[in-house]
Amino acid sequence: MIDAIANLTNHFLIAMPGMTDPFFSRTVTYLCQHNDEGALGIIVNRPSELKLKDVMTQMNITLDDPALIDMPVYYGGPVQPERGFILHEPVGDWNSTLKMSSDLWLTTSRDILEAISRGEGPRKILLALGYAGWAKGQLEQEMVQNAWLSAEAEQSIIFNHPPDSRWQAAAGLMGIDIALLSTQAGHG
Repeated sequence: MIDAIANLTNHFLIAMPGMTDPFFSRTVTYLCQHNDEGALGIIVNRPSELKLKDVMTQMNITLDDPALIDMPVYYGGPVQPERGFILHEPVGDWNSTLKMSSDLWLTTSRDILEAISRGEGPRKILLALGYAGWAKGQLEQEMVQNAWLSAEAEQSIIFNHPPDSRWQAAAGLMGIDIALLSTQAGHG
C-alpha cells in the first residue's frame, strides 16, 4: 500500500530524465486537480503546430489581434485531445472555470475565447488541446517509482519562459539542475 502524498494541485510535475513515455518525456505538467479520485493536469511546454487563429477559425470566432494570431496551441495531454483547456491569469467570470490558486485558473468554456477575440479576456493565456489524467492512486505510484519531481507552480514559468526552457526552469524551482540528474533511481 502506497502512503498518500500531499495534494499536488497547483504544482508542476516535472518528468525525470529517465521518463521514456513519449507523451511525457521532458514535460512539465501543471496539476489543475489532485484528489482521492485521481489527478488532472495540462502539459505546459509542448507547443503543437496549431496556432490560436486555427482554433478560433474552427470555432467560427474572428481573431484579428496580430499579437494573438500566431500564439501556439499546446499539446495538453493524451486525454480528450479534441477539447480545449485555457490556463490563464485570474481575470473574468466564465461559464466553466476551475480556480486552482490566486494566480491561475483553468477555463473550458467558449465564452473566454470570444472575450479574447474582442480584446476583453485575459492577456496571459495558454491554450491546450487535451489533458493528462491519472486514475486513483496512479500518480502516487508513479511518484514512488521516481517518474516525477514536483514543485509548487509559478505562473511566470508558464507565461514568461519559452516552452523549451520550462522543463529546466521548473526543476530550478527546487534548486535542481535537471540535466545533471541520473536516469537511474537509487534504492537501498
